Amino acid sequence: MDKKEGGAELVYGRHAVKEALLAGRSLYKILVARGLGGAFFHELRSLAASRSVPVQIVPAEALDRLTARGVHQGCVALVSPYNYASLDEILATHPSCLLVLAYITDPRNLGAILRTAAAVGVEGVIIPSRRAAGLTAEALKASAGGAEHVKVARVTNLAQTLRYLKEQGFWVLGAEADAKVSLWEAEWNEPLVVVIGGEDTGLGKVVRRECDVLVRIPTTAKMPCLNASVAAAVILYEVLRRQMKGKNAGDNLD
Repeated sequence: MDKKEGGAELVYGRHAVKEALLAGRSLYKILVARGLGGAFFHELRSLAASRSVPVQIVPAEALDRLTARGVHQGCVALVSPYNYASLDEILATHPSCLLVLAYITDPRNLGAILRTAAAVGVEGVIIPSRRAAGLTAEALKASAGGAEHVKVARVTNLAQTLRYLKEQGFWVLGAEADAKVSLWEAEWNEPLVVVIGGEDTGLGKVVRRECDVLVRIPTTAKMPCLNASVAAAVILYEVLRRQMKGKNAGDNLD
């Protein structure tokens, strides 16, 4: 690495690197495994050239070492550190739906959730600055580029942040496996904050108290709860479904 790359972070995996290029992330260079070819390689070189990002061919073993044998798919980018948004930046976009992640510790879960959030149009994701996964290379790989298309803010106090969001008019919906209200029966208002708990800790008492409604996702007795990333996907797609249903109903009135 040269001097300007000293603070570089890694993004690896074909989708993650391509989306970092498309999203305008600052890239220092792209490392490609020797022998990698095909349509993807040519598209990558073209995108890199359009951004004046150098592409360097290296042995695949070098990428294995660089990523600690992560699933890099023959493609690694050295990028500027992830630029977290502030809460005020997110609120300035007048979002209809935000996602709060309460102590998700597995970076792969975080990445998968960000991929879903980007797909359904969530305008911002809020995570704690401590005791939770951040946007590491592993999380970025799992997001398949989704992290480049959704603003992520870190806050020091989730409960205080939720109280502030409620003061701004947001309705807070928390996911809990033993909640009395089913997701299919629950009612909520917008703008909405969806809160997903940690893999082992759930929402926690303090965060739970700030929720306007707690919902459970119906499951069979054989599997009473879902992985955090799957639960987030189910809830976010139900939010999107209702938004689209409401929009279509409004269009029919015109």
